[in-house]
Amino acid sequence: MLTLGGLAFLLVCVFGVFVASGGAIGPLMKALPLEFITIGGAAFGTLVAGNSIHHIKHTLGDFKKVLKGGLFQKADYTNLLCLLFYLVRLATTKGAMALEAHIERPEESPVFQHFPAILKNRHATAIICDYLRMVGMNADDPHQIEDVMARELRKTLTEELHGAHNLQVMADGLPALGIVAAVLGVIKTMAHISQPPAILGEMIGEALTGTFLGVLLAYGIVGPCAVRLRGVVEEDSKYFEVIRAVLVAHLHGNAPQVSVEIGRKMVPNMHMPSFQELEDSVKSLKIGA
Repeated sequence: MLTLGGLAFLLVCVFGVFVASGGAIGPLMKALPLEFITIGGAAFGTLVAGNSIHHIKHTLGDFKKVLKGGLFQKADYTNLLCLLFYLVRLATTKGAMALEAHIERPEESPVFQHFPAILKNRHATAIICDYLRMVGMNADDPHQIEDVMARELRKTLTEELHGAHNLQVMADGLPALGIVAAVLGVIKTMAHISQPPAILGEMIGEALTGTFLGVLLAYGIVGPCAVRLRGVVEEDSKYFEVIRAVLVAHLHGNAPQVSVEIGRKMVPNMHMPSFQELEDSVKSLKIGA
């Protein structure tokens, strides 16, 4: 919502000041639709030409992230830490094999069912179960697990950032595409050079609209959306870093409370529960396992 508000304020300032300063909005509005189709269509064509169908769908789907923001809030991080605390405590007190019933079929586990939002997030559930399963297979070298998890999370982050990269590439190319549209408008104007000055002036104005629109789209809309998307993806990636921190701390032999505290420190500051809030949540945790 904040993103939409910012874009609306941008458009009001640009077009409002133009009209308030005596600009004729009629010719501009007349030229905008066709110029937008020219520039926007060319930009979308470059997106299609430079990507696979998977990456195109991924980029288009990422616009929801631009509008909605990050997936995870304070309650989500608190619930994740509570789930991890229960699992590492179970592994500490009863052994890694005690986790088998929960990690092999998490959808049937009362532990995961207690946290439906986490269970619904297939990526988070898969990471937790996969690495706890590796521990049960005696792959319990904390340095090795940490390295493997770090590489997997870097791979995932790189893939998730592809949409932001595409938008930034598009933003970088839009001013040039605006010049292309403007040049085409000038060519059309020169073909009507015998027309009266009033008509030529309107045609030149329509041609310059291409340059204006290309720059506006690049630096006022698409570029900020790329920055916003990158920020959202990087913020959401911290959720999985919390999982890595807790599991690695557990493998280093730390007590469950210490492992979870280490994970809490990885939570973004604006979403990080306090030590007391987390302790209260853990103490109130009641799972019929």
